[in-house]
Amino acid sequence: MAERVRLSRARGYRKPENAIVVARPTRWGNPISLSDVAAQYPSLDDRQVATLVVRDFEVLAERGRLSFPNWRHLGGRRGPVAWTYPPLAEIREQLGGRDLACWCPLDMPCHADVLLRIANSEPPTSTDGGEHSG
Repeated sequence: MAERVRLSRARGYRKPENAIVVARPTRWGNPISLSDVAAQYPSLDDRQVATLVVRDFEVLAERGRLSFPNWRHLGGRRGPVAWTYPPLAEIREQLGGRDLACWCPLDMPCHADVLLRIANSEPPTSTDGGEHSG
């Protein structure tokens, strides 16, 4: 069963052979920044911010695109942002059955959990538009 593993800089650490790194700046990284989301909601704790980031990433991964017209960046400026993400079929093809490695603590929400779910799920059998084309 594929699982999330935590990357480490500790001496002697080796990434599991079957693992694919999904951290920034890889193709599979989450473009939604924890610090930018924390700037949107300064009263939230780290777990709550991570939960929001993962929730928004899930929308991005499922739809292939996500945008906000008035996003606040960590520096305080506001403006539109738009992200795109690889198609669901590509996520399944490239990541299915593989462990996914990220820097997030294993006890915190992480976009790799979303990728694991998508990568190891069956695509819809109907043509109801449930799969984004990228």
